Amino acid sequence: MKLLLTSAGISNTLIRNALVDLMGKPVAEASALFIPTAIYALPGGANIARRVINGSLGDPFCELGWKSLGILELTALLSIRQELWVPALQETDALLVGGGDCQYLTYWMQQSGLAELLPSLLQKTVYVGLSAGSMVMTRFGTTYNSHTLPAESDKSLGLLDFALHPHLDNEWFPENSLANLEKLAATIPVPSYLIDDHTAIKVIDDTVEVISEGHWKLFIP
Repeated sequence: MKLLLTSAGISNTLIRNALVDLMGKPVAEASALFIPTAIYALPGGANIARRVINGSLGDPFCELGWKSLGILELTALLSIRQELWVPALQETDALLVGGGDCQYLTYWMQQSGLAELLPSLLQKTVYVGLSAGSMVMTRFGTTYNSHTLPAESDKSLGLLDFALHPHLDNEWFPENSLANLEKLAATIPVPSYLIDDHTAIKVIDDTVEVISEGHWKLFIP
């Protein structure tokens, strides 16, 4: 698998270079598909999705200079034959998975069939997560309880044997102080990466590398 798990997007040159390295080509020569699904479970989600797509919110992600960009909405896939959307996944260079509610995103990844496809898909395609889009691949996920899914629904896919806590010391998330995230990490039985918005986790199969121009901490319970 090839993954780039970010807190807030492609926020600096080191993270961009890591993305290029994973894809094996410049961004300007690469195609991408953006999954906005997770954000719809948050208040104002539709407008947030629009702003992420047009690049008016946060760090570069969709508006990074891709050769082509498509939108893949997971909630629509159950009503569409797989031969209409699976080839697009298989042909894209990067799968961009946006932030929002981990539990909602996990549910629709499973229901749509994308979760089952990921292990084989990510042998070629690079998975690029943003916030919840990163967390969903690990052993820890959060929910805002703003949806109607069963409480026992999975909060992450658990494909990676560690937890990820983004937005460390971010002024928009005052609860994400180092002390608070360490307390949370202490309740999780796997290592936790606490990362700020200038840090990402690069994963190639079993190799994990921290890419950072900011600050981060690996917490071992």
